[in-house]
Amino acid sequence: MKVLIVGSGGREHAIAASVAKSSKVDEIYCAPGNAGIGMIAQCVPIGAMEFDKIVAFAKEKEIDLTIVGMDDPLVGGLVDELEAAGLRVFGPRKNAAILEGSKAFSKDLMKKYNIPTASYENFDNAKDAEAYLEKAKFPIVLKADGLALGKGVLICKDLEEAKEGVKSIMLDKKFGSAGNQMVIEEFMTGREVSVLSFVDGKTIKTMTSAQDHKRAMDGDQGLNTGGMGTFSPSPFYTEEVDEFCKKYIYQPTVDAMAAEGREFKGIIFFGLMLTEAGPKVLEYNARFGDPEAQVVLPRMKNDIVEVAEACIDGKLDEIDLQFEDNAAVCVVLASEGYPVNYEKGYAIHGLEAFEGKEDYYCFHAGTKKTEEGIVTNGGRVLGITAKGRNLKEARANAYEAADWVTFENKYMRSDIGKAIEEV
Repeated sequence: MKVLIVGSGGREHAIAASVAKSSKVDEIYCAPGNAGIGMIAQCVPIGAMEFDKIVAFAKEKEIDLTIVGMDDPLVGGLVDELEAAGLRVFGPRKNAAILEGSKAFSKDLMKKYNIPTASYENFDNAKDAEAYLEKAKFPIVLKADGLALGKGVLICKDLEEAKEGVKSIMLDKKFGSAGNQMVIEEFMTGREVSVLSFVDGKTIKTMTSAQDHKRAMDGDQGLNTGGMGTFSPSPFYTEEVDEFCKKYIYQPTVDAMAAEGREFKGIIFFGLMLTEAGPKVLEYNARFGDPEAQVVLPRMKNDIVEVAEACIDGKLDEIDLQFEDNAAVCVVLASEGYPVNYEKGYAIHGLEAFEGKEDYYCFHAGTKKTEEGIVTNGGRVLGITAKGRNLKEARANAYEAADWVTFENKYMRSDIGKAIEEV
C-alpha cells in the first residue's frame, strides 16, 4: 500500500521510520518532509496547510492511507477534506481536534465531565482577566487558548508578571490569534508525565509513558521550547497511577468527546501532573508529541499501519498493543539561540555514523538537503534517540551518539533524564 505522511519534523520522521517497518507498505510519501525523511520516503514540496494540493496529490497517487502528524492541519480540518474526497486518513476530524485547538474548550469539557484538572477561568478580554488576577493566588498559569507551537503558556510568580503576561498574550498578540481567548489556571506542582494513546472513537489503548524537557537550558532554566529531549518510560508512572488514569481520565475523555458529538479517532496525548491529590490533566494534544514520539515509537512492537487502520475502522479493541521492556532517551540537537534567534544553513557532519546501528536513531527536525549536503534548517535540528536496558544505559547511549554529529552553533542540554536515571 501507499502511505502519505503530512508534516516536516522529528515526529514525522519517527512516524515514517515506523511506517517503513510495516510489511503492508510499498511506498511512502511525505509532505513536505525533511532531509532525513527523504532517506526513507519521497518528499513532495507541498505545505502541511495546502489542503487542496494534499488532497489532489493523494488522489493522483492513489494513496491508501494518510497520516497527519501536525497540529495545525488537524485543527484546520485536513482530515475532513481528505475524507470528503473518499480517502482513508488517520487523525481526528476538525470538530474533535478542537480538544487541542482550544484550551478553553478542553477545560470546559473536563469540568463538565468531572475529569481531574487544575481549577481555572476563561477570558476573552484583558480587563476581565486583570481584574480576576487582583484576587488570585500566585504563582499562576496563563495559557493562550489556541495553537502556539507549544510556547503559549506563561507561569507568573506575582501580579505584576501576570499583568504583563495578559498584555503580551491578549493585547500584544505575542502568539497571534491564539491569544484572542485566554485560560487562567491554578499552578499545580508534582511530576509531569506524558501518555500517548490510540483512539478509535470508543476504545482507547495507551502507549508507554514518557517525559519531555521543555526548557531551553540545563536545570529547566531558560525559555519554553517545543521540547529539548525526552525519556521513556517514566519511573513515576506506576501501575497505581495507570489504573487511576484509565478510570478517571482516559476513557472518560473519549466518552465525553463522543457524548458531545465529537467522535475522536486518532492520537490523544495526555499531559499529566502527578499531584499530591492524584493525577490531573495539564493539557491534551490531538497528535503524537514531538519529541515524545521519538522515544515511544521506537519501543512499540506493533505495526503502526495496522494500529492506525484499526482506529479508522473502530476495531482497536482487537489490537494487543505492546512495547519493549527497555528504555529510550532522546537528546535534541538545536541551533544556538533557539527558541528566539538562530542561524540556518550550516553543514551537518557525522550522520553516516548511524547507518546500520541497531537501537540508535537520528530523527531529523530542521534539516534541508542541498547540493553541498545536508544543512541545518531550523531551531531544533536533530533528535538523537538511543535505547538501553534501563534509563541510565539509554541516556549514556544517547549522549554518546549525540557526539557523533557536529555542526556550527550546535547546542544541546546535558541533563536530559539525569534526575531520574537512578530512580
